[in-house]
Amino acid sequence: MLWVKSFHIVFIASWFAGLFYLPRIFVNLAMVPPDSLAERERLLLMAGKLLRFTTLLAVPAVLFGAWLWLGYGIGWGPGNGWMHAKLTLVLLVIGYHHGCGVLLRKMRAGAPMRSHTWYRWFNELPVLLLLAIVILVVVKPF
Repeated sequence: MLWVKSFHIVFIASWFAGLFYLPRIFVNLAMVPPDSLAERERLLLMAGKLLRFTTLLAVPAVLFGAWLWLGYGIGWGPGNGWMHAKLTLVLLVIGYHHGCGVLLRKMRAGAPMRSHTWYRWFNELPVLLLLAIVILVVVKPF
């Protein structure tokens, strides 16, 4: 079980590193002057590659987590309400990841972008989600 837990932690940390950085690229894209097409294309290319790589990290993170939950029974039984809350937050993280992909597709299509300030706030969501998840896993408040 400790091997599975170790791999889960490594892939979670790597996945979140991508989720922390991808919206920073969105901030930079929102600040690109309209006449700077090469800069825009370079940032879109970087964002696309990072999204693909981050997705490749998310899959084993979720699979190792499911293995711990279903295979080893972590979070089952009475007094494990924290796991239900954690799983809800994990679904929100997956939704956030998907939302990053939707935003990137819209940017590639030339749709109007939000302000760089909006993307800066959007960038804070995975930090808050990770903080809440770690607290739930370590403290197990309920």
